[in-house]
Amino acid sequence: MKTSNPEPIELGPIRQWRSDQLEQLDQHYRVNLINSLSGFKSANLIGTADAGGHTNLAIVSSVVHLGANPPLVAFINRPDSVERHTLDNLADTGWFTVNQVNADIWERAHQTSARYPRGISEFHEVQLTAMPSEICPAPYVAESRLRFACEVVERTRLEINGTVMVIGRIAELQVCDAAIAEDGYIDIEALGTLAVSGLDSYHRTERLGRLSYAKPGLAPRRIDKP
Repeated sequence: MKTSNPEPIELGPIRQWRSDQLEQLDQHYRVNLINSLSGFKSANLIGTADAGGHTNLAIVSSVVHLGANPPLVAFINRPDSVERHTLDNLADTGWFTVNQVNADIWERAHQTSARYPRGISEFHEVQLTAMPSEICPAPYVAESRLRFACEVVERTRLEINGTVMVIGRIAELQVCDAAIAEDGYIDIEALGTLAVSGLDSYHRTERLGRLSYAKPGLAPRRIDKP
């Protein structure tokens, strides 16, 4: 689906809020406002399965890189004060998959945020294909072009707001070979990978360029051009 970029808005006066004023805002308005503050975020589908093999799929915008040696990622799950199928499945099996959202599946991916009852697989409901892994009990999304499987190594409930941080160690990685540069860089734009802002806005990106490793006293130089 082709989308046209909106016209740039004319920047006018700055609006500001103090913390006490933020607390007094309409809840829906405040949620949209605060979720927009972190800018563009990654859009990924977290795949899990319970001990009986029943699958679950949930879109998240909080996957972050924690380290390359060992290869670690983390994501934040909403508070476990109510039923959370992803967290329950992680407790069962200790595994999950991360599947990047691309331009061909973004609308179906967004629909996984709906609160389907336990026993109903989002894979089936949104018509995405659950693809098994040889080492991981959680399924991949076959339509994703960059996906990896993680074993849970740490799970922490954050006391400040009850959210749960899940840390996984990457045990398997699958990505289209043509998108991998000689130095290991992955061209996610070539994969059609999208970004998300706020809770519901999806974006294509435009790479400006790759720059050399930053060192004091040396100006950065382009490394993606001769």
